[in-house]
Amino acid sequence: MIKRYKIENGKVNEVPLKEDIIVLINPDDNEKQYILGNFQIDSHNLNSALDPEDPARFELEADHSALIFKRPKNYSSKDHFLFKVSSMGLFLFNEKLIVVLSEDINLFSGKQYNSVSNVKEAFLKIIYSSIYHFVEHLKVINMVAEEIETKINKSMENKYLLHMFTLEKSLVYYVSAISANSFVLEKIRTHGPKMGFDEKLMELLDDIAIENNQARSQADVYSQVFAGLMDARASVINNNMNIWLKNLTIITIAIAVPNFFASMGGMSELREIIGIDNTRFAQAIFLVFSLLLALLTIEMFRRIEKNK
Repeated sequence: MIKRYKIENGKVNEVPLKEDIIVLINPDDNEKQYILGNFQIDSHNLNSALDPEDPARFELEADHSALIFKRPKNYSSKDHFLFKVSSMGLFLFNEKLIVVLSEDINLFSGKQYNSVSNVKEAFLKIIYSSIYHFVEHLKVINMVAEEIETKINKSMENKYLLHMFTLEKSLVYYVSAISANSFVLEKIRTHGPKMGFDEKLMELLDDIAIENNQARSQADVYSQVFAGLMDARASVINNNMNIWLKNLTIITIAIAVPNFFASMGGMSELREIIGIDNTRFAQAIFLVFSLLLALLTIEMFRRIEKNK
């Protein structure tokens, strides 16, 4: 799919022709050939923009700049708590910008696009949007982790623990992607004057680099906390299971004690043992006696545990 945009009155509007920005969304072979044939973009760079495994990089060509940048993939319930990373390609010419994405997103949404003067500024603000989405996803991961931790405190199964492992894996991907973006941004800052960036754009680039470093620090902290507490979370589940088994054992013993007294003389001798001729009344009395004996046994174990 190809979408075309033009910068008019400081805003980015979709247009049918005479575009300033071309956005390719998961392009087919014909659309790839159109871009390769008309703009002399390297085919390897174009394919790298659609490959989530390809590392971030920046190349300064004769007539354009080629950037492969990492961005968070839109989360779906099918991902089962795995937040993935995807790539995007930004090919900046003097008066045109080509963006290559693997999925359709609302690229030019947000207040930062209320004032865009040229394609170079749009280039930098797209980068900023990707970093902002990383920060937003980190907040979501933290919120999900807190909710799962609450369930782990009461859980006796590994399902929630596996969810935490998946979130930890997501953070590893995010740390790697954001760190790779940091190196790319440093390279863009070095080549900024060659790309025609004025003082205003260089200041914007500095702000973007600071935001990315903050995102990297946040992702590092989350990743370290998750890794450090993973053994503790596993211990919580094991402790919950041990408590459940202990309570079950106490109940089993409490039931066994009255059963011991009942089996000594046999149920057929119950009337003679109690000394009551009415069998049903004798059984009712013995049932109450058994219940009191079971409660007494449970209370004894609780006091022993409390004293320990």
